[in-house]
Amino acid sequence: MTETDALRPFHNLSPDAILDAVEQAGYCCDGRVLALNSYENRVYQIGLEETAPIIAKFYRPARWSDAAILEEHRFTHELNEMEIPVATPLKDSQGETLLRSGPYRFALYPRVGGRAPELDNPETLRQLGRCLGRMHNVGAVREFRERPAIGLEEYVIGCREFLLAGDFVPADIRPAYAAATEQLIHRLSDRLRLLVECRRFRLHGDFHIGNILWQETHPFIVDFDDARTGPAIQDFWMLLSGDRPYMTARLTELLEGYTEFRNFDPLELQLLEPLRTLRIIYFSGWLARRWDDPAFPRAFPAFNTQRYWQDHILALREQLALIDEPPLEWHDWT
Repeated sequence: MTETDALRPFHNLSPDAILDAVEQAGYCCDGRVLALNSYENRVYQIGLEETAPIIAKFYRPARWSDAAILEEHRFTHELNEMEIPVATPLKDSQGETLLRSGPYRFALYPRVGGRAPELDNPETLRQLGRCLGRMHNVGAVREFRERPAIGLEEYVIGCREFLLAGDFVPADIRPAYAAATEQLIHRLSDRLRLLVECRRFRLHGDFHIGNILWQETHPFIVDFDDARTGPAIQDFWMLLSGDRPYMTARLTELLEGYTEFRNFDPLELQLLEPLRTLRIIYFSGWLARRWDDPAFPRAFPAFNTQRYWQDHILALREQLALIDEPPLEWHDWT
């Protein structure tokens, strides 16, 4: 891989290259290519002759191994076999789902429509809970072998070291960032010991509103690219924000649906804010690692500014306090 390939991994992925890849997979394209909202990978809607468009997802080079991508694909196929509505890659004539064209690996998906779910609607939350319960029943059959578990090293320690080794955090507030993250590492190391006591299994890993398409009466789940092994609460906390009473009400509705299909261990509620903290730190590290990709400065212009880092440090200090608060309460009355 050349230096340009490493810094700008999609610079050769032209519209012609995209269409050639899809046609090599056996589809007749009509020339339409629409870029969709994706940064880690590149995702396009491809027009086909005399049939509905399909979605082409080109994987970021060197992020996941082939084996890790195929684990994701197998997981979604297992879910699909249980009639759980998730985005599942199409198979080619040889039954393969991970395809190649030049230096790129890609997968093809049916196009699926939907809208954002209404998270203030109790029945929507119960439906999401039911969906998660069914997903987790399938996920719990085994752990991933090729994909990492959620943990402190990848999400916090590695990101902190990368940020402090570079020129991302302004010099005048680097000490504040270093101190806040060091405190959090000590606090999180203690809190995350609970992971050992929790049942861990295959998860979506990135279960937020942007990866949920609402279709009339049920959700359709997309983008398993961040699938990991972890505790059930990882797939809940991104749907929980706001003040404590509001989060408690949302959690109650989610778990009412979830427990129709699967038990939930209330002990995991102690992990909610620690897992949120992992994500906050990881997100900044992710942006920094991808900053040489031209798509990132365009999409995240506020990153790497003085104001961004001031707000980030404030958020970290708030998480220090939240981690020490009692967990949300939930009572299983069944």
